[in-house]
Amino acid sequence: MDGDWPEGEVGDFLRSRRARIQPEEVGLTRHGRRRVPGLRREEVAQLAGVSVDYYIRLEQGRGSGGTSRTASGGVSDAVLDAIARVLRLDETEHAYLRTVARPRQRQRGARDRRPPAPRVRPGVQILLDGMERSPAFVLGRRMDVLAWNALGDAVNGFSRLPPAGRNIPRQVFLDPAGRELYPEWAAVAAQTVAHLRLAAGRYADDPELCALVGELSLKSEDFRRLWADHEVRECAYGVKKIRHPVAGLLTLPYETLTVGQDPEQTIVVYTPEAGSETAERLALLGSWTTV
Repeated sequence: MDGDWPEGEVGDFLRSRRARIQPEEVGLTRHGRRRVPGLRREEVAQLAGVSVDYYIRLEQGRGSGGTSRTASGGVSDAVLDAIARVLRLDETEHAYLRTVARPRQRQRGARDRRPPAPRVRPGVQILLDGMERSPAFVLGRRMDVLAWNALGDAVNGFSRLPPAGRNIPRQVFLDPAGRELYPEWAAVAAQTVAHLRLAAGRYADDPELCALVGELSLKSEDFRRLWADHEVRECAYGVKKIRHPVAGLLTLPYETLTVGQDPEQTIVVYTPEAGSETAERLALLGSWTTV
C-alpha cells in the first residue's frame, strides 16, 4: 500500500457508498440512462446541502478547502454528518468516514518508523488464565494474536504456529487449513476484511499494517475482491463456528473487551451456553490439555 492510502480511501469509500443507493430511494426521479450506479456526485451534494465543487474536492481528498471546515482545517462534522445521512451510513461507517476524511498531521518520516512491539501486561495474562472454561485470547491492532489461555490455544492452536502465522487475516486467507477450520469461511473472510479496513483507517501511519494489507492483496484474490468492497465493521460480538480436528464442530458465541489503558488490544472470549454440546466438547478438550 502506498503512503497516501487515507486520502485515496475517502474517495473510494464515498463512491462505493453512493453506488449502493438508487435515486428513487432518496426521492429523486431517474432520467434516462445513468453512467454510474447509484447516486451521482451532484445528487449527493444537493441532498447534503454542499456545493458540487466542494463534494468533488472531498472525494478527491481535498476536502479541507472551502468554508465548510473546522478551525483546524478539517472537514466539519456538520458536512460529514449530512453526507452520512444521504448515504445512509451506519454508526461504524459514519465514524470511519470522519477518520479518513480529515487530513492527518503526520510527523516527517512517521511511516518509516515501526511502532513499538505490542506487549500484553502480566495482569491481562492472569485474567486470561483465570478463564479456565472459556477460550480467550488477545488481538492487537493488526489482528495479531498477542496472548491466549490454555483453552484458547487448544481450540485455535496458536502455540503451534510461527509468530508470523499468529495473525487472523493471514490464517484466513493464506493458510490452506483456514477454509477447513472455518466451516462458514466466506462470512469469516468478509468480517475479517471489514474489521481490518476499519483498523487501516484508524492507523494509516502504521507501516506493518500497510505491509500486511499489501501482502494479502498480492497473495490472495479473495482478499483483493473483498478489500475492493470497502466494507467496514466492528467485530464486537457474534458467533463463530470452528471445525476442531479432535473436538469436532464448535459453535462459539464470542464477546470482545478492550484492554484498559491500551485500547489497541482486544480480549476475545468465546462464551458457549452452559450445558450446550459445544460447552461439553470444550470441557472435554480442556481435560485433555491438562493431562
